[in-house]
Amino acid sequence: MRVAVMGAGSWGSVFSMILTDAGCEVSLWARSAAIADDINTTNINHAYHPELTLPAAIRATTNPGEALAEAELVVLAVPAQTLRENLDAWSSSIPKTAVLASLIKGVELGTAERMTEVVIEVAGVEANRVAVISGPNLAHEIAAREPAATTIACIDEDFARRIQDACTTDYFRPYYTTDVVGVEIAGAVKNVIALANGMAVGLGYGENSQSALMTRGLAEMSRLGVALGANPLTFAGLAGVGDLIATCQSPLSRNRTIGVYLGEGLTIDQAQVLTKTTSEGVKSCRSILDLAKRHDVEMPITEQVVNVIHNGSSAEKVLKAFMSRPTTAEEGQEQMEHM
Repeated sequence: MRVAVMGAGSWGSVFSMILTDAGCEVSLWARSAAIADDINTTNINHAYHPELTLPAAIRATTNPGEALAEAELVVLAVPAQTLRENLDAWSSSIPKTAVLASLIKGVELGTAERMTEVVIEVAGVEANRVAVISGPNLAHEIAAREPAATTIACIDEDFARRIQDACTTDYFRPYYTTDVVGVEIAGAVKNVIALANGMAVGLGYGENSQSALMTRGLAEMSRLGVALGANPLTFAGLAGVGDLIATCQSPLSRNRTIGVYLGEGLTIDQAQVLTKTTSEGVKSCRSILDLAKRHDVEMPITEQVVNVIHNGSSAEKVLKAFMSRPTTAEEGQEQMEHM
C-alpha cells in the first residue's frame, strides 16, 4: 500500500517505521527541511528519535504534493490545533480515493470539533473514508519495537481492516472498531486526566490518589463519549482505559510530565519549555470542557485542569476540589438502580 504520513514528529516518524515494517511504501512529509534532509541522509530523525534508525525505504519531503501523490492511505500526524490550516493547504493534493487516518489526540479550539470532524469538513471527504488510530502507544517504546497494541476506528469496517493490514507487524498489533466517536474522545480526554495525575505526582501524592484520579477520569471520558453517541464498552478497551493507564503512569508521557512540573510549582510556560514538545492536553482541555458544557456533561477533573493551566489556579487545588465534591453512587450502581 502507498502511504503518506503527514507529520514527522515523534509519533509520525515511528508510525512511518511501523508502516514500512508492515510492507507499505511510505512517504513522510516534514514541515522542517532540516528534519527531511536528516531522515533522507542518515535515516535518523535526530530532533525526535536520535536513538532510532528508520527504515531506509522511508522518503521524507517538505513538499506535501509529492508526499500525497498516489497515496491510498493518508496518515495525519500534526498537532491538533494546526490540522485545519494544514488540510486547507493539502486538500487539493489528497487523492480522491484515499482513506484518511488521524493519529491526533485533541479537540479543536473554538469549534470543539473532533479531528475526524475537521477532516470531513475541510478535506471534503465522506465520513466512511476517515479513521482514527488511538491506543497505549508511547512512541519511544515502539521505536524500540517493544510489543504494543492499538485501536483503529472507522465507520466502514472494510476500510478499518485495510488500515489494520497496513500496520500489523510482529511488535504492533492493531484491533478495529466502528466506534469512531468513542475512540476519539478517549484519546483526547486521557491527555487531560494525565495532566491531573502528573500534578498529583508532583505534589507527592501516592498510588491511592493517582488511581482515584484515573478511575474518575475514566468516568468523565465515558460520560462525554456516551453523550456524543459512543459505545460505553469502548472505554474499557485499548483506546480507553489502556491508553489512560499508559499516559497517566509513564514518565515518557508528555502530558503527565507537564503535570508533574505543575505539581512541583512551575508555571505552564516553564513546564512547556522543559518538555520541548507538543502536549495536546494543554491545548485541548478548554475545548473538551466547552464540548462537555454544550452537552450538559459534568467533567470536574477537566474543569480543574483548565483552572490550573488557563486561569492561574494552583495545582494543589485540583485534588482538593476533586475531594470536596458531594459524594454519590458510582456509575455502575446508578445504572443498576435505574434498570
